[in-house]
Amino acid sequence: MLKGFWAELYQFTLKNAISCIFPVFVFVMLAVSKLLPSYVMPRYDFLLLACIAMQVWMYRNKLETKDEVLVICLFHYLGLMMEIYKVRMGSWSYPEFGYSKVLGVPLYSGFMYASVASFMCQAWRRFNLEITGWPNRTVAMFLGIAIYFNFFTHHYLYDMRYILSVLVLAVFYKARVWFSTGEKRRWMPVSLSFILIGLFIWFGENIATFFGAWKYAHQHSGWQVVKLQKLGSWTLMCIVSYIIVAELKFLKSSQLVVNSSQSNKESENSR
Repeated sequence: MLKGFWAELYQFTLKNAISCIFPVFVFVMLAVSKLLPSYVMPRYDFLLLACIAMQVWMYRNKLETKDEVLVICLFHYLGLMMEIYKVRMGSWSYPEFGYSKVLGVPLYSGFMYASVASFMCQAWRRFNLEITGWPNRTVAMFLGIAIYFNFFTHHYLYDMRYILSVLVLAVFYKARVWFSTGEKRRWMPVSLSFILIGLFIWFGENIATFFGAWKYAHQHSGWQVVKLQKLGSWTLMCIVSYIIVAELKFLKSSQLVVNSSQSNKESENSR
């Protein structure tokens, strides 16, 4: 029994590690770029080129599918829009020079959000994820949109994050995510998976700020641990990512069912 536990844990760890290949690459490039002499290339530009090259390599080597690349591009755009807005509001800054900066934000920053999408897409495929008890899709999408826009509106209006967090627990309380580790099928509450992914991102954010990817206001005099409040923010952001990926998977599945049904009808009519 103990041997089976370790074997299953090994498979779980291995699948997670492979799914994290792009986020890990981003962290490694952050460290490498810190050592890059400024006269060779501005580090923000180096990071952008490195992330693009990695995405091309992953796609060409079939580590990512065409659909997953499109999802990653979507998250890059959503993340970049938020970065531009947050930098403008003074939430954090990118103090170094770069040719690829737009409105004070380096274009590579969108890949930090895209790396989360890359992990989710690959984990979904490698763990053969299946969700049961998913709430009404319209409600789920509306909740995801509300969470995303609260990141913008809380600078002017009431911060709804705590209300939205309670709504998430209420809406997803029946939802379970099923996954495979080896031959066994396991499950956990979807809400718990939100928190675990948010915690993973918060740890990653500490690594990123340590290597100077960006700086929060309290870090300008020297690196400090990212405030725990950001853990809640990243958990909410990961919920937005989770909902989008899940809804796209549901849409893809429904299209496959429709296409299969049409093919069966055409086959029957041709007889």
